[in-house]
Amino acid sequence: MELGSIVDFLENKVILITGATGFLAKIFVEKILRVQPNVKKLYLLIRAPDTESALQRFNTEAVAKDLFKLLKETHGENLQKFLSEKVTPVAGDITYEDMGIQDSTLKEEMWRDIDVVVNVAASTNFDERYDVALPLNTFGARHVMNFAKKCVDIKLFLHVSTAYVSGEKPGLMLETPYHLGESLNGTTGLDIDQERKIIEEKLKELKCDDNANEKSIKISMKDLGMERANHYGWPNTYVFTKAMGEMIIGHLKGDMPVVILRPTIVTSTYKEPFPGWVEGIRTIDSLALGYGKGRLTCFLGDPQAVYDVVPADMVVNAMIVAIAAHANQTFSETIYHVGSSVSNPLKFTRIQKSGYLYFTEHPWIEKDGTPVVVGEVTVLKSMASFHRYVALRYLLPLQVLWFINLLFCQAFASTYKNVKRKINFVLRLVDLYEPYLFTKSFYDDMNTEKLRRAVRDSGDEEKYFYFDPRVIDWEDYFQHTHLPGVVKHEFK
Repeated sequence: MELGSIVDFLENKVILITGATGFLAKIFVEKILRVQPNVKKLYLLIRAPDTESALQRFNTEAVAKDLFKLLKETHGENLQKFLSEKVTPVAGDITYEDMGIQDSTLKEEMWRDIDVVVNVAASTNFDERYDVALPLNTFGARHVMNFAKKCVDIKLFLHVSTAYVSGEKPGLMLETPYHLGESLNGTTGLDIDQERKIIEEKLKELKCDDNANEKSIKISMKDLGMERANHYGWPNTYVFTKAMGEMIIGHLKGDMPVVILRPTIVTSTYKEPFPGWVEGIRTIDSLALGYGKGRLTCFLGDPQAVYDVVPADMVVNAMIVAIAAHANQTFSETIYHVGSSVSNPLKFTRIQKSGYLYFTEHPWIEKDGTPVVVGEVTVLKSMASFHRYVALRYLLPLQVLWFINLLFCQAFASTYKNVKRKINFVLRLVDLYEPYLFTKSFYDDMNTEKLRRAVRDSGDEEKYFYFDPRVIDWEDYFQHTHLPGVVKHEFK
């Protein structure tokens, strides 16, 4: 694979980015503006009712963040002028045709000028309602692809998916595409349009039910997503709808060059624009914070399991390099796993050690000023041991509370309901994340390694577009970069 200058490629290019106020998309936008200020234009699709609201969201949810501090230092008082010249926020919604863009003049301009389309918009909630996830993650991909096909000078379509579309199979997951109608368990009959009809019929049925309310409809839609995902072999609604999104893109692409990027668990920035920038608390972070605050009494999972994580700036660098590498390669579809389980595997015990060292040196301070002292937590290495632990520690006391409530004429009814609700919530979360807590999957990165090698061979741009996880000392990264970033975000 030959690769010219990435910075030169970006010069004078027009790029459309969907989901532009999301975590990865913001880092992507900041990086492009910082390394190539001569980019012609970035169209940022933002879910908003009008252009003014889209601009406001971009300013408050992106520009106002610490993420943009290097750009602020570079441009000073001229930052807004620079952004107004380079960035065009567009009000829209990928769940609609033409991405919900109403302004016909603007659409014509975009179709004429856009060189690259980057689709990052998605719902990443594992437990999302099916009637939310399918329109966004699956049909949203169709709408963005159809929009891209109308761009007369399109050079590449990049779609950000997830490595976990491969489900929970053990072993090496390959960088190969999914085809329309394919399932993970061999079940035939997967029809994406039929999935939409199933949702419509279920909603119609629920609306005819006099006992249905907003809460019960929400639960039914979540359950329906899990049922449909499990029926075809996927563990949850998120990865199922993302897999179908990939299928649609592969089916519709025609001769358009397509790159599908599959990151693993995305963590805080490794180096740029500065170490430790993060937004939103992810699963691995909620566990770390629960431990640091002294609220995590046990951990469920295999301590020797490899957790595949990758810093966000490395994902963004891989996105940019892939765009430059594959632009104008007609009829191509390339899959990239961006992760670490093969190149630099990280076992949970190393995360655990880093957490202990960080929170020992920087203890969480309670509201009364008392520092939280952390220690070892009970590790439950199987679902059976977890259910025994929950039964003894929580379900048995809950039964006692139920009996006391009965004796005292429902005096503790609200307490009982509240405790039961919390326990059921935890049990549902555990069911949702079980495939990842005991994972035995590794994500082949042969294609990604070729891309890294191309950057190394192309000159001195590797220092700007680094995405090799082998340079990371995981314990140092978690102790001195990631956890401080997560704690800082939590305080904000």
